[in-house]
Amino acid sequence: MVESSGGIRGASEELRNKMRNRRQLRVVTLLSLAVVVLVVLPALFGLRSASKDPVFSSLDSLDVPSWASQQVEDNGSGSRWCFLDCRFREREAQSAKSFKETTAAYTSALQSAGWTSWKVGECPEVPVAADQGTYSCWKRDEFTLDLWVRLPECAVDQVAAQDPAALPSTAATPSTKKCVGSTVSIKVQNAITDTRGKPERQDKPQLGETPDPGLSNDPLLEPTPAAS
Repeated sequence: MVESSGGIRGASEELRNKMRNRRQLRVVTLLSLAVVVLVVLPALFGLRSASKDPVFSSLDSLDVPSWASQQVEDNGSGSRWCFLDCRFREREAQSAKSFKETTAAYTSALQSAGWTSWKVGECPEVPVAADQGTYSCWKRDEFTLDLWVRLPECAVDQVAAQDPAALPSTAATPSTKKCVGSTVSIKVQNAITDTRGKPERQDKPQLGETPDPGLSNDPLLEPTPAAS
């Protein structure tokens, strides 16, 4: 009877130990999941958002058709926080349709995203022929945007190939490949660094002839009378 009681007591103790270990394992698992959810994931998303330029993210969200945003290439320079030099962003993409259709698609997308047309001098700096492309400028919040939609690179190459002066050492060979589509260039910069539309600063003093000294009634300037 004593052995039976000891066996039951030992089995109960072993069962309690197993249950205690399971509870501890469950607590450790829950704590690990909490650390992942509350610490690791926010850190990963924070690093991802910090590495991705929000302006490029805004351009990604433009409601343009897929045919108007192919082979996208982004380049940026400067500081996002305008430390020493404000950031300058540039995007180039290829469109499967003509520059007129592509311009209409981007114009609608920019207006829907809150951009407003900006009529300002030096936009563009060099005039763009009506049969070569379109150029427009836009403003939103603290940014300005230049949109240049032009003939595709293959069309430019074909024009250059037909000009003997452009390629004097190579015989012009007409291409049999059909050249369609257009090329899109977008430039975004901070409005505070965009000098277009702002009055020119007069950093240097104006130079001119030195004026003749005028007459003065100051008695100290009168000649001293000679002693008699």
